[in-house]
Amino acid sequence: MYKMSKKLQLTAIILMIVGAVGLIYSFVSTPASVQEVEEMLAHDEHHGEHETSATHQSGMKQNHENLNHENKAKHTSDDSHNKSHAETEGHEKSHAEHVYDQLKNKPWSAIYTSSLFFFLIALGAFTFYAIQNASQAGWSPVIFRVMEGISKFILPGGIIVFVILVLSTLQLNHLFIWMDPSIVEHDEIISNKTGYLNDSFFLIRAAIYIVGWVLLSRVIVKNSRKQDENPSLKLHKKNFKLSAIYLVFFIVTESMMSWDWIMSIDTHWFSTLFGWYVFASMFVAGITTIALVTIYLKSRGYLEFVNNSHIHDLAKFMFGISIFWTYLWFSQFLLIWYSNIPEEAVYYIARFNDYQLPFLGMVALNFIFPLLVLINSDFKRVNWIIVMSGIVILIGHYLNFFVMIMPGTVGESWFIGIPEISSILLILGLFIFVVFKAISSVPLLAKNNPYIKESKHFHY
Repeated sequence: MYKMSKKLQLTAIILMIVGAVGLIYSFVSTPASVQEVEEMLAHDEHHGEHETSATHQSGMKQNHENLNHENKAKHTSDDSHNKSHAETEGHEKSHAEHVYDQLKNKPWSAIYTSSLFFFLIALGAFTFYAIQNASQAGWSPVIFRVMEGISKFILPGGIIVFVILVLSTLQLNHLFIWMDPSIVEHDEIISNKTGYLNDSFFLIRAAIYIVGWVLLSRVIVKNSRKQDENPSLKLHKKNFKLSAIYLVFFIVTESMMSWDWIMSIDTHWFSTLFGWYVFASMFVAGITTIALVTIYLKSRGYLEFVNNSHIHDLAKFMFGISIFWTYLWFSQFLLIWYSNIPEEAVYYIARFNDYQLPFLGMVALNFIFPLLVLINSDFKRVNWIIVMSGIVILIGHYLNFFVMIMPGTVGESWFIGIPEISSILLILGLFIFVVFKAISSVPLLAKNNPYIKESKHFHY
């Protein structure tokens, strides 16, 4: 049996403490008022510290000069000039309010992105486990305990995400613009969606998703543990049926979850591929985490039945689903770019204009790097290469969620700083603690599984 080391426990606790302190600081340090943001913008414009602020100021100045020129050409009165000046001041105030909302949203968006990312990693890992059960796979039972341990985070991860969603409906943040009655009142597109996008129905759906995933995963894992003491095939057949039920439930609820929790942030935009796109991202991240945890345990002298062939198969899935994710990314992007319909293209315009580095960087990390490295069959059997590739893939898919969420919540005011790093450390520490505590509480080999002998002797 694997015993979680004190060093690993301490590392997880330190990560959580550092992350919590940084996140608290991020909330405390946000602007207290619009006036504070106005002063900050004025200071930035005066010293030319930010190119975007300088450009905005130059544009405002040019617009003001144009107004003056037109007024002189038309021999308008001083009152008209004062009116245009007041309009300019009003625009500046509106801009300050906009930036204020974005900066207040920043720590909320950071913790939401990290919480959702790690929660979906656990869900993706369990989905892979359910597929192994439903397909009666013979190669993977020796790493079932790793998959089950990672799935343990579904409950705490789901609770964190649900709490953030509840706080959003209470107007403690502005992650979802459709939750703001003042915006819905003046937006015809959003107001037409209120039958689906409303606070109560939104939370009911979220509760159904999370409760369903938690209950099914717990029952399946519990049956697997019971099978250690019971050689009967009844529990195995029961898990086969429950895994099939879970996969049907998951494929429906996962798509709806992606619409609710991510796509509705950009309420005017939609994509019919979005559910599959989010699934591919969480699925490859979950499989990658399984590979990393397996290699770590193997390096500590555990999982003696896991060999290079098992690692090779996990790496093949990492490579294959990375290509699948790229296919979905390119299909969604190409169709929208080629059709050039304004209400669809605006989604990518915002990401090209304000998020070009993370937007294009995630494609390099999630596609180009796995393609160049993991396409080699021999590399799929080298642990340090798998670990390096896995870390790159996880960073790339965090950026994927970052780019999906941040443009609609913080706009051009984004920066990967203290809120984002602190949020990652906090949830990562909790993830490590929960997962390895779960793994250390049970035998690492799933006994009495009818395919366990085949899995032990799996070589090719």
